[in-house]
Amino acid sequence: MTDGLAKAVGVGADSAPAHASAALRGVGIAVAGSMFVALCAHISVPLLFSPVPLTMQPFAVLLLALVLGPGTAFSALVLYLAEGAAGFPVFTPIGVGGLAQLLGPTGGYLLSYPFVASMVSWLARKGEPKFSTRVWSAAAGNILLLLCGAAWLALLTHAQPKALLNTAILPFLPGDALKVIAAAALATAWLGIRKRQPRAEAD
Repeated sequence: MTDGLAKAVGVGADSAPAHASAALRGVGIAVAGSMFVALCAHISVPLLFSPVPLTMQPFAVLLLALVLGPGTAFSALVLYLAEGAAGFPVFTPIGVGGLAQLLGPTGGYLLSYPFVASMVSWLARKGEPKFSTRVWSAAAGNILLLLCGAAWLALLTHAQPKALLNTAILPFLPGDALKVIAAAALATAWLGIRKRQPRAEAD
């Protein structure tokens, strides 16, 4: 009985540092993820016919979603938005920056990031762990991202559906298709490496 109690106490004592370590690791991953999105945000090209620039942010969001769990992906993107709202230079330099950028023409895209990331992560983990699953999961997330961006732009500008289609969705489809495939390919390669690591160490 004493041994059983000692073991129970031991497990409890050991679990606290383990939980703290896991929490710190999660925070570190979220911070690194937000920095990755910020780096990709600075790869952007303005479009003369649209207030929305071409940027690598969607690629970063989709890649993080595919390699992280839903909660961690959501946290990383919430942190990214908080950093931007606080005035840190994490948004695309084409915009005004800060909270004003979240409320501007691209606000719908930005505000959708945490929800898109968690949805893509959940979908990818619900299906078979393979490239095709990650492609359609990322594609579904990208469609949600575009729809949110277009809906926000409609509220701000009261533009007609055809104009929104031509300025907020159609111009981005070819590039976004490449981003979806690239994110799925990189995530598949990375997760494959991670899966083989313990086996290699055991050998």
